[in-house]
Amino acid sequence: MNLLFIGDIFASPGRRIVAECLSEIVSQEKIDLVIANGENAAGGYGITPSIAEELFTMGIDVLTTGNHIWDKKDVYDYLDRQERLLRPANYPAGNAGHGVHIGRGRNGVEAAVINLQGRTHMIPIDCPFRKADEILNALDPAIKVRFVDFHAEITSEKMALGWYLDGRVSAVVGTHTHIPTADTRILPQGTAYQTDAGMTGSYDSIIGMEKSTVLRRFLTGLPVRMEAARGKVELHSVLVAVDEETGKAISMRRYEVERDY
Repeated sequence: MNLLFIGDIFASPGRRIVAECLSEIVSQEKIDLVIANGENAAGGYGITPSIAEELFTMGIDVLTTGNHIWDKKDVYDYLDRQERLLRPANYPAGNAGHGVHIGRGRNGVEAAVINLQGRTHMIPIDCPFRKADEILNALDPAIKVRFVDFHAEITSEKMALGWYLDGRVSAVVGTHTHIPTADTRILPQGTAYQTDAGMTGSYDSIIGMEKSTVLRRFLTGLPVRMEAARGKVELHSVLVAVDEETGKAISMRRYEVERDY
């Protein structure tokens, strides 16, 4: 089973490159399931129901998110209605939405997509390690293909979860920092791993935002209104091939596309 995971889709430039390139990637790479992190899809801050539906129309099967999922209030009710838009599963019980989606890929094979969020230098929510145990213990053992988006700040926490889940999930890929890492690999027990998938948006920027405003904030210490950057746009993603019988990763590689807008 071939999985495509697209890193944080950032504002309209990120949505545009996905719209232009996704169908070709799916066709050329024979993708069975498309997953993307969409928490910054609305101007760099959160996601709206209409933008989520737009991304689903492009061919994305499941959207994961992170701490910015709560930025747009109109998404709260939508999270309960649209099970393909996830929020991190380890937010406390009672919050809107779901942290796990189980669906079938284009090849008819069932797959579980799990969304978790780190706690180091982030809001102190429930433990992602114990939440992962809880989810996996409750999961039907027949569902072998299991993908985890771990939305976390620091590399050590991401790597720790990768090793913790090695052999129990098909892949652990990090998001949140918007910087792609070069540690793409398959861990000893068969879990594909990359610390951060990177961002899908403008790289003529500071993690997606206009450089001048971010620099002003660092130089003055004053609050500024940050806006999404334009210019050179890149789609950053990973391709993971998974053995459908065992759930083990067979291969993993980075996949990138560039456009000038």
